[in-house]
Amino acid sequence: MYGVNARPIPEEPPPDLPAPGTLLVDTSRNNRVGEFRGVAGLYWSLRPVGGGREWEVEPRHVRPALPIELLRARTARANARSRGEVL
Repeated sequence: MYGVNARPIPEEPPPDLPAPGTLLVDTSRNNRVGEFRGVAGLYWSLRPVGGGREWEVEPRHVRPALPIELLRARTARANARSRGEVL
Protein backbone atom coordinates (compact mmCIF):
# COMPACT_ATOMS: atom_id res chain seq x y z
CA MET A 1 0.00 0.00 0.00
CA TYR A 2 1.22 3.49 -0.84
CA GLY A 3 0.90 6.65 1.25
CA VAL A 4 -1.04 9.70 0.13
CA ASN A 5 1.94 11.31 -1.61
CA ALA A 6 3.71 8.12 -2.58
CA ARG A 7 3.51 6.29 -5.85
CA PRO A 8 5.26 3.21 -7.13
CA ILE A 9 8.57 3.72 -8.86
CA PRO A 10 8.16 2.46 -12.41
CA GLU A 11 10.63 -0.27 -13.14
CA GLU A 12 12.50 -0.10 -16.40
CA PRO A 13 12.34 -3.35 -18.30
CA PRO A 14 15.67 -5.13 -18.15
CA PRO A 15 17.63 -4.86 -21.38
CA ASP A 16 17.97 -8.01 -23.44
CA LEU A 17 20.97 -9.94 -22.24
CA PRO A 18 23.63 -10.63 -24.84
CA ALA A 19 25.01 -14.12 -25.21
CA PRO A 20 28.15 -14.82 -23.17
CA GLY A 21 31.20 -13.95 -25.24
CA THR A 22 29.48 -11.14 -27.17
CA LEU A 23 31.77 -8.17 -27.70
CA LEU A 24 30.38 -4.93 -26.29
CA VAL A 25 31.61 -1.37 -25.88
CA ASP A 26 31.60 0.33 -22.47
CA THR A 27 30.88 3.99 -23.23
CA SER A 28 31.57 5.01 -19.61
CA ARG A 29 35.22 3.90 -19.93
CA ASN A 30 36.40 5.62 -23.09
CA ASN A 31 34.69 3.09 -25.41
CA ARG A 32 36.57 0.13 -23.97
CA VAL A 33 35.69 -3.13 -25.72
CA GLY A 34 34.94 -6.12 -23.55
CA GLU A 35 33.52 -9.61 -23.76
CA PHE A 36 30.18 -10.09 -21.99
CA ARG A 37 30.60 -12.58 -19.12
CA GLY A 38 27.32 -12.35 -17.23
CA VAL A 39 25.23 -10.37 -14.78
CA ALA A 40 26.37 -9.28 -11.33
CA GLY A 41 23.39 -7.73 -9.57
CA LEU A 42 22.48 -4.55 -11.43
CA TYR A 43 25.68 -4.59 -13.47
CA TRP A 44 27.02 -6.50 -16.45
CA SER A 45 30.46 -8.09 -16.21
CA LEU A 46 32.83 -7.51 -19.10
CA ARG A 47 36.33 -8.90 -19.59
CA PRO A 48 39.09 -7.40 -21.74
CA VAL A 49 39.39 -9.22 -25.05
CA GLY A 50 43.11 -9.87 -24.65
CA GLY A 51 42.62 -11.18 -21.12
CA GLY A 52 42.79 -9.44 -17.78
CA ARG A 53 40.53 -8.40 -14.92
CA GLU A 54 36.81 -8.23 -15.45
CA TRP A 55 34.98 -5.00 -14.74
CA GLU A 56 31.36 -4.16 -14.11
CA VAL A 57 29.27 -1.63 -15.99
CA GLU A 58 25.70 -0.42 -15.92
CA PRO A 59 23.79 -1.81 -18.93
CA ARG A 60 22.83 1.73 -20.01
CA HIS A 61 26.52 2.42 -20.73
CA VAL A 62 26.92 -0.56 -23.06
CA ARG A 63 26.40 -0.81 -26.80
CA PRO A 64 27.18 -3.48 -29.39
CA ALA A 65 30.65 -3.27 -30.90
CA LEU A 66 30.93 -1.86 -34.43
CA PRO A 67 32.53 -4.03 -37.14
CA ILE A 68 35.84 -2.13 -36.93
CA GLU A 69 35.83 -2.53 -33.13
CA LEU A 70 35.19 -6.26 -33.55
CA LEU A 71 38.16 -6.51 -35.91
CA ARG A 72 40.43 -4.64 -33.48
CA ALA A 73 39.30 -6.79 -30.57
CA ARG A 74 39.80 -10.04 -32.48
CA THR A 75 43.26 -8.88 -33.57
CA ALA A 76 44.14 -8.01 -29.96
CA ARG A 77 42.96 -11.46 -28.85
CA ALA A 78 45.00 -13.20 -31.57
CA ASN A 79 48.09 -11.19 -30.63
CA ALA A 80 47.65 -11.97 -26.92
CA ARG A 81 47.20 -15.64 -27.76
CA SER A 82 50.37 -15.67 -29.88
CA ARG A 83 52.29 -14.19 -26.93
CA GLY A 84 50.90 -16.92 -24.66
CA GLU A 85 48.88 -14.49 -22.54
CA VAL A 86 45.52 -16.21 -23.17
CA LEU A 87 44.48 -19.67 -24.28
